[in-house]
Amino acid sequence: MTDLNVIVTTLTVEEQQQFVLFLKKKNKRNDTKNIQLFKLLQQNKLSSAEICKQLYSNKKNAYHALRKRLYNSLIDFIANINLEEENSVDMQIIKYILASRSFLHNKHYKVAYKILDKAEVLAEAHYLFAILNEIYHTKIQYAYAIPEINISNLIAQFKSNQKNLLLEDQLNIVYAKMRQTLNNITYKGDVIDIETLLKNTLQDHKITITESLSFKSLYQLITLVSIPAFVTNDYLKTEPFIIKTYAILKTHKSATKQLFYHIEVLFLIANTLFRNKKFNDSLHYLKLMETQMLANNKKYYNTFKLKHQFLLALNTNYSNQQDKAIGILEQHINSKHSDIDSLLKIHLGLSTFYIQGGRFKDAQQIFSKFYHTDKYYESKAGKDWVIKKNLIEIILHIELNNINLVESRLLSFKRNYFKYLKQINQHRAITYLSFIELYYKDPSQLVTDKFKAKVENSFEWVGKEKEDIFVMSFYAWLKSKMENKPLYKTTLEMVQLAKED
Repeated sequence: MTDLNVIVTTLTVEEQQQFVLFLKKKNKRNDTKNIQLFKLLQQNKLSSAEICKQLYSNKKNAYHALRKRLYNSLIDFIANINLEEENSVDMQIIKYILASRSFLHNKHYKVAYKILDKAEVLAEAHYLFAILNEIYHTKIQYAYAIPEINISNLIAQFKSNQKNLLLEDQLNIVYAKMRQTLNNITYKGDVIDIETLLKNTLQDHKITITESLSFKSLYQLITLVSIPAFVTNDYLKTEPFIIKTYAILKTHKSATKQLFYHIEVLFLIANTLFRNKKFNDSLHYLKLMETQMLANNKKYYNTFKLKHQFLLALNTNYSNQQDKAIGILEQHINSKHSDIDSLLKIHLGLSTFYIQGGRFKDAQQIFSKFYHTDKYYESKAGKDWVIKKNLIEIILHIELNNINLVESRLLSFKRNYFKYLKQINQHRAITYLSFIELYYKDPSQLVTDKFKAKVENSFEWVGKEKEDIFVMSFYAWLKSKMENKPLYKTTLEMVQLAKED
């Protein structure tokens, strides 16, 4: 998907209508084709070559010039509407500062300081440390002109604010470093002790979690604390902290302004609760997330739609409503969206639901759409997704009795992923695969007491409450074969037992 297509998908329906009006006012000639091009991109049905043929009879230079002009118009339009939205607090304070400086230059010092006092109160209330820095800087610069001003107090306020500003900057640096590390783990398969790294990085930058922070910094802190859970699948440790921090964040004065980060945090909490098998609580936060997605004329609705729907389907599936969960994902299976990661998760999630429900042919239809290489999928959805895809595909071929394909997929998996699984201490996945191999070679042995005992003694369990729900789902397939019971029923029974612990 090109940059132009991506930009068009980010606009809400109302913004798309406003943009057409924006182009009409801007166009000076009647033969301009920018509105036609925009509407074709909205429909998202034709390829770039087909649009070029329709608009210019394959005159590529003219078509590319039109795309460039439309791109620039979109940037201007988006910048304008965002400036309008940002004018609330920040712009008001900046206006105060500019006005006060005008009065200071004209030696109307008392008027200027009254305006700066208003700006200071607003900036403090909204944790705008960078703007506060400018206010204190200006106040100190002209303090000599008003004898009753206590310059020592001003300097103390200035230094205190600088500490907050430095903390915010340092946290931003740590956040950037840790997100880069997470990307390397997810998409490149780097092996890193993430918990130790986070602890040391926070210490190196002298950051503690007890400081008063801005909305964005609280969001970054919640994300930082959640990164180890994402890597280790231990979400229980992080849940109390992120719930407690969100209680502060949701009453923050910048909450309505920081809509994007607000939605991100709600998704993160809902995902953490799902991974901890607290489905009703997760659904509650997903509802809050949807409310924020609908806010501000659905500004970020399309951005988060697929992530929300995928997590909604997961909660629904593990709450014994599989048909409803399948229905949620099926409506997105042919969608075109810039969020490739979520689209791939939806496809794999739907194929998993199909397998759990015994709909193997339907699952095979999904897998037939995975025609790219594993390297491609690693770059789009990460190594963990690719490993799950390969394991699920092996299980699917066993269910479809495609024995030759099972053999080749097993050999390929061992060759490509055994070394990596050993590096990250995921020996259970290797053990699991060995039992799959034993089963497909001789299914009859799975129902023997000897085999069941071997399975139970071979896995290192971390406790049902802490055990990852996706790991449990894989094991449920093996357990269903050993007990000769339906897979979905077995899966739900295992999850329910874990919830009761």
